[in-house]
Amino acid sequence: MRILKYLKSAPAKGILFTKCTDPLVINVYTDARWAGAINDIRSTSGYFTFVGGNIVTWRSKKQNVVARSSVEAEFEGMTLGICEALWLGLLLTNLGYPPKAPIQLYCDNKAARDITHNPVQHDRTTHVEVDVDTQF
Repeated sequence: MRILKYLKSAPAKGILFTKCTDPLVINVYTDARWAGAINDIRSTSGYFTFVGGNIVTWRSKKQNVVARSSVEAEFEGMTLGICEALWLGLLLTNLGYPPKAPIQLYCDNKAARDITHNPVQHDRTTHVEVDVDTQF
């Protein structure tokens, strides 16, 4: 009801979809708020997916597990975002429009990016590896 009230009060606002002349590309932007919930100390993660430069899906969700660090919370958020992007890629392929470039995932946490670029897991991040492996 809150969303409908907002839409009714702002009839001039909207989402603009433009024709993309570039190849069909899927971009995912993820973010997480570590220990954002006061009651149970769980993190909140969210993602936005863009296809051809236009927003297609978005979601914000409280995580199922308590993250031990902001890096672990970011990994959980990236997992949700990449699962959505893979589903979109399969959907587009089944519709006859396969993506022309690899899926691009954007994350604002430098430590999470550094760990993903390093193929050797660090001693302190083995619990992150276990959590990520069990979700796929």
